[in-house]
Parts: sequence; C-alpha cells; structure tokens
Amino acid sequence: MKPEYRRLSVLENRMGYVFKDKELALRALTHSSFGDGRRKTPDYERLEFLGDRVLGLMTAEKLFFLSTEKEGTLARRLNALVRKETCARISQRIGIGEALLLSPSEERQGGRDKNSILGDACEAIIGAIYIDGGFSAAQSFYDVHWKEDIEAVTHKSMKDPKTALQEKASVANKCLPIYTTLNRTGPDHKPLFVIQVEVEGVGRATGTGKSKKDAERFAAIHLLEEWPS
Repeated sequence: MKPEYRRLSVLENRMGYVFKDKELALRALTHSSFGDGRRKTPDYERLEFLGDRVLGLMTAEKLFFLSTEKEGTLARRLNALVRKETCARISQRIGIGEALLLSPSEERQGGRDKNSILGDACEAIIGAIYIDGGFSAAQSFYDVHWKEDIEAVTHKSMKDPKTALQEKASVANKCLPIYTTLNRTGPDHKPLFVIQVEVEGVGRATGTGKSKKDAERFAAIHLLEEWPS
C-alpha cells in the first residue's frame, strides 16, 4: 500500500468516516505546492470552496435550532464556529496535517502545522465527504467533531432553559413543567420533533428541534419569554 493511502486509512479511523472514492479523499488532502508544479493531480481548492459553504449551512442550522437569539448574535456565533482557526483546531484533533500531500519545501517550512493550510484542508474534507456520502454524512462528521466548539460558543453564557423554567416554576409555587411530544416527522436519520411544555396556572408553549432534547429546550425558552410579568 502506498504511503498516502496508508495515512488516509489512519485518518479515516480518526474521522469516523471511510471514503468510497479514495482519489477524491486524496484530492481533499492535496496542497497546491504538491509536486512543485509538475503534477497533474488537482489540489483541494475547489473542494475547500464547496466545504466552506456546506460548513456554513450546517452551522447556521445548528444555531437556529439551539437558540432564539437575534440575527446579529447568531452571525457572531456562526463566525466563531466556521473561521479558519476553528477549522485548523479540528484538523489538529483528528490529525489531518499528518495525511496532507505537500511539497518538500512546504513541509520544511512547517506546512503540516500551519493554521491556514489546516483550516483549508478541513473545509476540503467536508466538501469531499459531502460529495462522497451526501449531506447526512457531512452532518454526522460535523456533529461529532464540532460538538465541543458548539457547546463552548452557545452555552458559555446561557443557563439551560429547562433548568431555568423549572427554577422559575418552583419560586412561583407552581407544579413542575410537563413536556409532551405533539408530533414527529422526517426520516429516521433526520427527524423533527414538536414538543409542548406546560406549567399549570401559567401557560403552554411549543418548540421544534432535530431531537427531543432540542425541542424541549426551545419550548422552555418560549414559555420563559411568555411568562406573565
């Protein structure tokens, strides 16, 4: 087995995704310096372009369902999650740098550890997964490897709304909130839940999410917003 395929196999294990099209995967790992201008293999720049857009969509969708914040706040959170530094950090966690195809001169200059290259390669990998396995495969990769960063960005200044609602009900001498699933639609790999929360004597509110947990959080946020003053 050629060294580049061996390194790709190691990377696939770390990523949690195995490419059907190995040549596509290697293209996502090929820096423009590789071959010192004499090669014919395309580099990762076109895949980076695609992956950047897929990453933006997945992040926007995630933030939309996680909070009811206004557009400006959502935009700032999105920028924090898709910027090159974040993508480079993801690359370092899963070892993309070790599998990159670089020229000897770029490698001597520390190309495997450069944020700019690691960030671009991470986006290229997302683009390659999207082409190779579809949006659901890209989403699975994103959910695993961005989980820590999403939690840091969205939860650092927010108390869990379900906890906040329960505490508010307790202070007001009301019964504990009751959550009821009203509807579930969509395929098994991408369901959508509608859940209602009720605090007796206060009111009801509904929330929609890609999991029961997200829908419950959204419902709690709505009831907190509607709580009588």
